Amino acid sequence: MGNSTKHKILIVDDSDDIRETYVQIFKQRGFEVIAAKDGIEGVDLATKLMPDVILTGIVMPRMDGFKLISTLRDNVDTSSIPIAIISHLGREEDRRKAKEAGIENFIVQGTMTPIEVIEKIENLIHSNNSYKLSFDPYAWDAPRLAEKLGSKNFNCPNCGGKMVLEVIPKKEGKGLDATLKCPKCDYSF
Repeated sequence: MGNSTKHKILIVDDSDDIRETYVQIFKQRGFEVIAAKDGIEGVDLATKLMPDVILTGIVMPRMDGFKLISTLRDNVDTSSIPIAIISHLGREEDRRKAKEAGIENFIVQGTMTPIEVIEKIENLIHSNNSYKLSFDPYAWDAPRLAEKLGSKNFNCPNCGGKMVLEVIPKKEGKGLDATLKCPKCDYSF
């Protein structure tokens, strides 16, 4: 993370092995790490310490990951903290519930290396600073761009959803980067 700002991550999981593994990995990457063993402890730490991002499991005693997410979303102070789910099951029902809760980052344990998980979390932190804009696909140069991309109406070739323009301020200096992105399936041109 080339800057001097240390990002704060809250890792919530009842598995000591998973939690401690990710605590160590994120510390090595320069994060300030907070850990909780269930959703109740996670909500308490999130509201007190205001992390930049949360990585949570789903199945936990006392309060599961979905209840943690809804509790944090209902609190004005924590409602905009980006959250990713790490699941050892990867059930389609859990993916659906995550989407309904507004969670785009659903990581199935074992399908990504720890470095890929860190990169996904870093992108999630930075994407929280992005802006998603709708646009008129028939105005100005949009039809010409659509032709070049092979999409007449800027619908996602993956799921058919309407593409948006995601604008991200550059990390260093002035300016913006932009990507055409599908908010439904996260596909981008």
